[in-house]
Amino acid sequence: MSRSTLFSLFLLSPLLAISQTAPAPYGALPSERQLRWHEMEMYTLIHYTPTTFQNKEWGFGDADPAIFNPQHFNANQIAAAAAAGGFKGLISVAKHHDGFCLWPTRTTKYSIASSPWKEGKGDMVKEFMQAAHANSLEFGVYLSAWDRNDTRYGSPAYAEAYREQLTELMSNYGNLFTSWHDGANGGDGYYGGKNEKRTIDRTTYYEWTEKTWPIVRKLQPMAMIFSDVGPDMRWVGNEHGFAAETSWATITPKSTTGKTPVPGEVDGSNLPTGDRNGEFWIPAECDVPQRPGWFYHADQDSKVKTPDQLFEIYLKSVGRGGGMNLGLAPMPDGVLHENDVRSLKAFGNKIQKTFAKNLAEGASAKASNIRQNHQEFGTQNLFDQDRYSYYASDDQVLQPSLEITLPQAQEFDLIRLRENIKLGQRLDSVLIEVWEESKWKPLAKATSIGANRLIKLKQPVKANKLRVQLFAPVAPTLSDFALFLEDKTPFTFGGTATNKLDKKAITIIHADKHIPEALDDDPHTFWETTLISPGYVEMRLDKTYTLSGMEYTPRQDGKTSGIPTKYWVEVSIDGKTWRPVAQGEFANIKANAITQSIGFGSPKEVHYIRFKPSENLSGDKQFSVAEFDFLLK
Repeated sequence: MSRSTLFSLFLLSPLLAISQTAPAPYGALPSERQLRWHEMEMYTLIHYTPTTFQNKEWGFGDADPAIFNPQHFNANQIAAAAAAGGFKGLISVAKHHDGFCLWPTRTTKYSIASSPWKEGKGDMVKEFMQAAHANSLEFGVYLSAWDRNDTRYGSPAYAEAYREQLTELMSNYGNLFTSWHDGANGGDGYYGGKNEKRTIDRTTYYEWTEKTWPIVRKLQPMAMIFSDVGPDMRWVGNEHGFAAETSWATITPKSTTGKTPVPGEVDGSNLPTGDRNGEFWIPAECDVPQRPGWFYHADQDSKVKTPDQLFEIYLKSVGRGGGMNLGLAPMPDGVLHENDVRSLKAFGNKIQKTFAKNLAEGASAKASNIRQNHQEFGTQNLFDQDRYSYYASDDQVLQPSLEITLPQAQEFDLIRLRENIKLGQRLDSVLIEVWEESKWKPLAKATSIGANRLIKLKQPVKANKLRVQLFAPVAPTLSDFALFLEDKTPFTFGGTATNKLDKKAITIIHADKHIPEALDDDPHTFWETTLISPGYVEMRLDKTYTLSGMEYTPRQDGKTSGIPTKYWVEVSIDGKTWRPVAQGEFANIKANAITQSIGFGSPKEVHYIRFKPSENLSGDKQFSVAEFDFLLK
């Protein structure tokens, strides 16, 4: 061996020694783009299409492009509000299920180019991109695979057009952090005037893995692909924004058909929880609208989520190893309502104040075991604000403990733990104890730590010594231990509540004994019945009232039996002569079982009312309702 070679090996030997002492990776591992996504934590999703101008939740695809003409559209106002909320990204819904494209695509005439906005020369996706970057936000796009306008939908020609749309978006709007695809595929639509229901074979139609997602990988290699099955992040299985208490970043997607799972064709039973030792690293994205619905509705101005509600979502999404995707809904004028802006800013302040000071700063920790007694894996790494430096034990020590001493007693109600996920999700669980009255007392416990785990205590605790016991099948790699106290700054919207008819004035003409549960102002109780022909619920008011509309609240127990997807409403003054006042669909009610508003177009004189569900989720004659409400003029 030459002297130079020997000298080179001598220089490399410390590095080799360090790499040899590091724990071997465990299980599925995150990619570089997934690591960046975990670090983002929060971003927003902007729903704004002709559907906004129709006051619908899902557009049917029949809106005239002429209605899309916002007078005060301001992408910067929307992006600035998101940034003030502490969000790190903005996703433009470039095309929703109505098929209307917010950019001047070559693939269809049903786009912004056919609208009067900016005389058909605008590009709203571009304006959202520019506003995002101006406010230091990452930018992404949502492209609905379902298109209720396109007459080609269901044929190979539409699938090719969809890939052309995706190519345009991936090519012309800078670096994207996500390409977002949901599972809504096929059903009733306008389809160029056909007004029919179309179904597709979801497992083959879009050729997701063969042709569609490779477009994203080629043109935007760092963009996270979202769908209910991944491949980069998965739907959490609900639209409340909550991951399960135990939510693994790893999962083995399951199919309902026995074929490879694809968007819209997946067994969702393990989406909220993931799988311990799942085959793939596909963490949960928790999407939730800032209002009850994804699109703007004026009657929801008083129902914007408060900063405290948003903070709870943050704890149960980001705080359970996932991501928080908050839906924002601009008004028809093209800006966010004052209540949305005010809540976002207050939420951003709450996040900033809560996490501004780590109350464990300056702490010391004594471990029952340190990996090969090597400083690289010592307890000082728990407090250095680096997500990827970490404490580790020796391979044979699977239940080490860490005794943490704070410089002084601190009052806290939030505990943050993180693993170095570059080496996998290793911890099964943790137990945290507090030193009180000269002994250790249980304080909190948690499973599925992963990229981020926030443990909220029922009430603040004051202590200066804690112990963390780790449980894992391999040497744990804990990278962070931090303590915080939730900010409790008061917040109010102001404004007035919706004027609703007193429930005592309503009688449901039916023999079932559980009818009162449809009128008890408790959304957690419900009335379920079988509707015999002609299949409607008739109600009598104690006198004639002037009503502007009504509300239907579906059952909230997670079941779908009896929940209508389509309806019609008739009213009468004498109970004999009836006139129709509303007909429509409850779009997205399966995923987002919120109160549904039904407007009567103009105020109507009403003494009797009939509500008929013409289709329901369970496909039978069952009908269920948690609450009926009537809106006074």
